[in-house]
Amino acid sequence: MEIYELTVHELLEKLYKKEITKEEILTSYQNRINEKEKDVQAFVTITEEEAKEQFKKVQEGNNTSKLAGIPIGIKDNICTKGIKTTCASKMLENFVSPYDATVMDKINAEGMVTLGKLNMDEFAMGGSTEHSYFKKTKNPWNLNKVPGGSSGGSAAAVAAGMVPWALGSDTGGSIRQPASFCGIVGLKPTYGLVSRFGLVAFASSLDQIGTLTKDVEDSALLLNVIAGHDEKDSTSAAKEKEDYTKALKNDVKGLKIGVPKEYFGEGINEEVKASIEKVIEKYRELGATVEECSLDVADYALATYYIIACAEASSNLGRFDGIRYGYRTKNYENLKDIYRNSRSEGFGAEVKRRIILGTYVLSSGYYDAYYKKAQQVRTLVKNEFARNFEKYDVILTPTASNVAFDIGSKINDPLEMYLADLCTVPVNIAGLPGISVPCGLNSEKMPIGFQLIGKPFAESTILNAAYTYEQNTDFKKNKPEFKN
Repeated sequence: MEIYELTVHELLEKLYKKEITKEEILTSYQNRINEKEKDVQAFVTITEEEAKEQFKKVQEGNNTSKLAGIPIGIKDNICTKGIKTTCASKMLENFVSPYDATVMDKINAEGMVTLGKLNMDEFAMGGSTEHSYFKKTKNPWNLNKVPGGSSGGSAAAVAAGMVPWALGSDTGGSIRQPASFCGIVGLKPTYGLVSRFGLVAFASSLDQIGTLTKDVEDSALLLNVIAGHDEKDSTSAAKEKEDYTKALKNDVKGLKIGVPKEYFGEGINEEVKASIEKVIEKYRELGATVEECSLDVADYALATYYIIACAEASSNLGRFDGIRYGYRTKNYENLKDIYRNSRSEGFGAEVKRRIILGTYVLSSGYYDAYYKKAQQVRTLVKNEFARNFEKYDVILTPTASNVAFDIGSKINDPLEMYLADLCTVPVNIAGLPGISVPCGLNSEKMPIGFQLIGKPFAESTILNAAYTYEQNTDFKKNKPEFKN
């Protein structure tokens, strides 16, 4: 097996046994990027020389972290000092952040080496990574398919073996859905568990940084690094540090799992349903109790999400006005022209669409009818989850309603694209943790994932449930074929 095919915990084990060196690990991944990036198009910025310099400092220093020298990829909406942070937008095409995000401070403290900034839908708005200003990322399983989004570059890079793991962000499924499409593990932590300081805001009450990894153990390892209270983030939870790897017990006996019937109705692909049924049977076989339950506000969650997300996007993106930083038009005669032309030229179609919708629902005369109503429904969604968690430890659903679709097949139908978020957005609305785990391939050999949702800050519970399933199945051994 090649070095780039190994999980991080396997790399650490081989380092401990002196079977490989850290130099060999870095070289393996950089060679893999040189070999596969032309096909996958996962990176906005490749930091080959910066990575070598980082690695040199690690070797010359006295960092005792076991993760020192381990490579990582970073989604391009997480601020990195001295490296471009573009959000895959013309608006920030040449923006170099003067500071590091809190998660980057933690990554750097461990001595990890950043291989580059990964492609995404512009300002994290999209579900296919087709809305990037720079390039369209391809799915390594089939280069004619999308990798999902908005963290599509992160998911594709991990699946293709160009990075051992990566950070992404999840506003309505942007980690879990591309993880499902690319056959890897994607974890969206509880809102507030991981600092959002230095994450370029899309929808502040929904955004959460999380992990994309080859397996569940790596997910727990990386969450150990990035989780924790941050005084620079007012929404950061004051929670004691926890070692999530200790939760990985390979045992779900007595675990109570709820399966909402609303997630198996119209719009869910039959092959996806069949795979999830097999997951349910596997959990029963392993000693868990699995029952049908109801989340009867699920039908309203998608509309609620898009009202809240677009409203917050409209507000957050108001700062990009051509004056303070970012793109400024050369075509202007007065201040109003600068505002209008800079935003018209700097933002892509999907971002403009969401800003317009968000501005509308916040406008006088419509605020109460839309935004206020959406916030009220949000409370109902939270309450409905809380009611189910009185009876169940975790809730199990499909991650996505379908598998990865053809590039270009849905880009002109935003409504169909939005409907693809049906299974993931309720988790963000309620601020809950969710993880996507591979559970099969469809008839076209494209990955299918299932989702486990936990109580607030119950990452240990969903990680153990995911780990136990993974240890008793072989789906993580499936590898992309890079078909055309």
